[in-house]
Amino acid sequence: MQRNTLGQPAQETTRPSPIRRGIAPVLAFSAMSVAVMQTLLVPVIKDLPTLLDTTPGNAAWVMTATLLAAAIATPIMGRLGDLYGKRRTLLISLAVMAAGSLIGAFTDNLMIMIVGRALQGFGLGAVPPALGLMRDVLPAHKVRPAMALLSSAVGVGGGLALPAAALIAQNADWHALFLCSALMAALALLLIYLVVPESPLRAMGRFDAIGAAGLSLGLVSLLLPLTKGSTWGWTSPTTLGLFAAAVVILLLWGLFELRHTAPLVDLRTTARRPVLLANLATISVGFVWYVVTLALPQLLQIPASTGYGPGQSMVMAGVLVAPLGLTMMATTPLYSRLAARYGPKATMVLGMLIIAIGYTAGLFLMSAAWQAVVITVVLGLGSGLAFSSTPALITGAVDPSETSAANGLNNLMRSIGSSSSSAVVGMVLANATTRTGSVEAPTLDGFRTAFLIAILAALAGLALAAFLPSQRSTRQTQPDNVEAVPAAAEPRPIQR
Repeated sequence: MQRNTLGQPAQETTRPSPIRRGIAPVLAFSAMSVAVMQTLLVPVIKDLPTLLDTTPGNAAWVMTATLLAAAIATPIMGRLGDLYGKRRTLLISLAVMAAGSLIGAFTDNLMIMIVGRALQGFGLGAVPPALGLMRDVLPAHKVRPAMALLSSAVGVGGGLALPAAALIAQNADWHALFLCSALMAALALLLIYLVVPESPLRAMGRFDAIGAAGLSLGLVSLLLPLTKGSTWGWTSPTTLGLFAAAVVILLLWGLFELRHTAPLVDLRTTARRPVLLANLATISVGFVWYVVTLALPQLLQIPASTGYGPGQSMVMAGVLVAPLGLTMMATTPLYSRLAARYGPKATMVLGMLIIAIGYTAGLFLMSAAWQAVVITVVLGLGSGLAFSSTPALITGAVDPSETSAANGLNNLMRSIGSSSSSAVVGMVLANATTRTGSVEAPTLDGFRTAFLIAILAALAGLALAAFLPSQRSTRQTQPDNVEAVPAAAEPRPIQR
């Protein structure tokens, strides 16, 4: 009997088992589960000070903690997955998220809630090892569409969480939001345990603890003033001091990583044109996606008495934004066909162009509920193509042993884009308000300014994507010996 490079009978790979066919959907569901954490509390964000018996400034830490933890976890868990097993790292990330959800479900204490939300954010570190598993255990021709499905699921999770969370918050105790996220994490854990095999690939070297600490400190110093700058003041000593500290820390961290034999992030690989441009374009993707999730629900809930507000309820606003996630999900098959023919560079360029068109239309379609649906459908189409393209661009440009770490850094770029979007949109809307009776709300010009900034960000991402090299072949998306690993096989030990 003919055997493949791992000594398994060759015919075992010609007819995939039902379990193996379920790997991609299970991993996509796990990514969607952790992505829900980004927008889980958006529907109740204005009520958090009352719910937690604290000031608005202190309540904002409930959102900030999740963002910071996610930014720190993604590159670190990606590297740990490459070194010690992607499936193992994925399970740990989901378990931590479940623990954070349970903490949040049973507390009204601000500090305990912040801890729970930080643990929920840590769960977003599940995305890089999930992407790495797809490259390692799926047949080569399945990798690109599977990665597109998972990457879209990240956006879908954040988009669909808005209407679902609004419905739950309006009809049940708000702690039910945390119970639902815990159930999603538990289901994802069970499915991964039953369906997904461990990757046989391991990277060489040991975990760079000093590099991880330096990157974490640098990211906190960078992202904290981005998210809190509008509260502290952009020219306050705290904001400027943290930005300066971030520059110094990240510069020293970069010098250390360049001299380290087994760095947390291979900066020489990251500096290569395909990886660098893809990561910079991803910042734009994260920025433009977050603008609509922040601005449009607020616009829809502005009272009609202002003369421009649609006056929708919290639940209805979430329902009207839901097409954003639904369209992203429906876009995955379209991306697969376009990428197979033209490559992920072309789909990235097309996605950013459609996003720019969607926000341009949004400048003039702000007065009725049906117009919001048009905007979200167009933006969902563009975001789906852009989100789906980034993993293929990154994975096709790095060594298989660096897949999780490289995608972890790419997800960090998306987080930086989202953080910047949150800061910019928050500042724009806060500085453009009007009062009608007892209601104070952002002005129509404020929303148009936010959309105009999103257009510029989308065009910047389009320009960066245009300089990416083309990748029409999927041959580099996976090493030949991985394609033949059956789902039920135990991973082969690899010498480190």
